[in-house]
Amino acid sequence: METLTVELGERSYPIYIGQGLLDNGDLLTRHLGGTSVVVVTNETVGPLYLERVMAALGDRRKSAVTLPDGEAYKTLATVNDVFTALLERQVDRRATLIALGGGVVGDITGFAAACYQRGIAFIQVPTTLLAQVDSSVGGKTGVNHPLGKNMIGAFHQPRAVVIDTDTLLTLPERELAAGLAEVVKYGLIGDAPFFAWLEAHMPDLLKREPGALAHAIRRSCENKAAVVAADERESGQRALLNLGHTFGHAIETGVGYGDWLHGEAVACGMVMAARLSQQLGWLEADAVGRIRALLQQAGLPTEPPSELSPERFLELMAVDKKAIEGRLRLVLLNAIGEAVVTADFDPAVLRHVLAGEDTG
Repeated sequence: METLTVELGERSYPIYIGQGLLDNGDLLTRHLGGTSVVVVTNETVGPLYLERVMAALGDRRKSAVTLPDGEAYKTLATVNDVFTALLERQVDRRATLIALGGGVVGDITGFAAACYQRGIAFIQVPTTLLAQVDSSVGGKTGVNHPLGKNMIGAFHQPRAVVIDTDTLLTLPERELAAGLAEVVKYGLIGDAPFFAWLEAHMPDLLKREPGALAHAIRRSCENKAAVVAADERESGQRALLNLGHTFGHAIETGVGYGDWLHGEAVACGMVMAARLSQQLGWLEADAVGRIRALLQQAGLPTEPPSELSPERFLELMAVDKKAIEGRLRLVLLNAIGEAVVTADFDPAVLRHVLAGEDTG
């Protein structure tokens, strides 16, 4: 087992990474706020891992809430279902919630924990690659709205993140690929050597070679922990973690939540950001080719859905948390490993990219 730390002063917390950690009850119980625990999972993950987690919790007062599975259920209504379960069980403010599942479960559980009795403890136990390398770390919680993804939420840091890499053995191939999109993102925004390592080891990751997966997860978490420590509430540097996300969120909202997986939309969005960077004269064409090739090797889409027109894209992209006073800001690339948040781009060039055109 390896342990990393997200350095946030009194809110600092560990990330544990290793095999078989679901059965290590001490990793969970040492971070409980009290003796009462509620595990929140979904109907897919629960049958696989809930019994093991409940056993690991020992004689604590414990119960479980099982949610429906899918991005379509990442809503205020589902959070309210969690509140109802907590109130029916008379859960007090010293209780701890445990999020056992992927990014949707983690975001919903964290948001419920942030709000219930004005804030209770929670622990992340992510079971998908995307959640392990991205959404479980950093304290972003929330839900979607029909008009925009992740527009309702709160910053609420977990007490700990427990990453059992064995859970990836049951992950569908499409979900594994979606997680790899976020792994590639870390190389693009600030870790060119890691991007090169991914180019050399993508076949190992797709084969779920344990050593390769462990390295990719650890390096991704190290990168994210460093950014979060420097900018917890996304006032500056942390926005770099949204490379591809403004385009990607527009795709997810435009085609309907759950049609494209989040990582699929982000992969396509990163290619669009790279193409825009190239057409602005910031990024070399060879770099765009490397980015596209690596994402395609991972089995990810690199072209946006044909049903989204440039006008619809721009309408959806306007509903973005990075926008300031109505001005769209994007994360773009000067090079692989060098990203920047900027509003300094030609809107006409952006429109060409959205239309799939090349300005030459």
